[in-house]
Amino acid sequence: MAQTKGYVEPAYERDTTYITDRITADGSSPWPVEPGRYRLVAARACPWANRTIIVRRLLGLEDAISMGLAGPTHDSDSWTFDLDPGGLDPVLGIPRLKDAYEKRQRGYSRGITVPAVVDVPSGQVVTNNFPQITLDFSSEWKDHQREGAPDLYPEDLRAEIDEVNDRVYRDVNNGVYRCGFAGSQESYDRAYDRLFAALDWLSDRLRGQRYLVGDALTEADVRLFTTLVRFDPVYHGHFKCNRNKLTEMPVLWAYARDLYQTPGFGDTVDFVQIKQHYYCVHTDINPTRIVPRGPDLSGWLTPHGREALGGRPFGAGTAPGPVRQGEEVPAGHRPQ
Repeated sequence: MAQTKGYVEPAYERDTTYITDRITADGSSPWPVEPGRYRLVAARACPWANRTIIVRRLLGLEDAISMGLAGPTHDSDSWTFDLDPGGLDPVLGIPRLKDAYEKRQRGYSRGITVPAVVDVPSGQVVTNNFPQITLDFSSEWKDHQREGAPDLYPEDLRAEIDEVNDRVYRDVNNGVYRCGFAGSQESYDRAYDRLFAALDWLSDRLRGQRYLVGDALTEADVRLFTTLVRFDPVYHGHFKCNRNKLTEMPVLWAYARDLYQTPGFGDTVDFVQIKQHYYCVHTDINPTRIVPRGPDLSGWLTPHGREALGGRPFGAGTAPGPVRQGEEVPAGHRPQ
């Protein structure tokens, strides 16, 4: 989850204090599942928010949960809706995501983060607890998923999915940030070693199986993908994660291309916004705010060959249909 106020210290630690309310189907929380009531506020630039965009699309929740998109860059105070006419979210009517946090808690002092789920009638943030948001999309919103929606968090595989997700979060998703925001050589070296040890572990795991857990896509694949797709455009250079590029790690590169070419994954990725965010917002790392022209992205569309490993991407379900009108990634922002 991208913070609007970055900092550098010897050992980078992510602030994981979130608003942990949940939207539930059984009435066990003050926030009941109710189609049309809630708005997912995300940003295509942010890997933590990208997860929610992918899962919402895979499950076909577009009619049940609307989506607002913040721009890729922001000031030190808040993500902003500068992509929308007049700089206002068209449903919430606010210019800054911070306004929804302040509606929930006046003087909200923690990071103004995406993704956030907002209660439209009150304008309040319900939750920004990104790991739980996607799990709840799978479980609590089941009655409102599309016909043929995949089961991304099957009960019989949850223990294994959770185990994989734990290491991927610690050493890969968050590991790239530990490298990028390291404040000493020692902390950088430690983070670098952990990151590439984990990537080697993932390569070994995926060498003989198409997906991380079981023979179909799960929450685990979504969580790894959003880091891998940003690796060469951002993390390799900007965060100094430079032992290898993704394109130089054959198993992970083929796996990432397989996911990218699967409906619901690559069609949510905006490479232009990804680069604008990291290179313009992290001025402590890139004070010139120069955004690199590369890398060449055409390789994302090349054959990956992983069909030979078997498996069915959507399990007993089906692929999602075309991207909802108005939610398409702009032309020229990803390889076509």
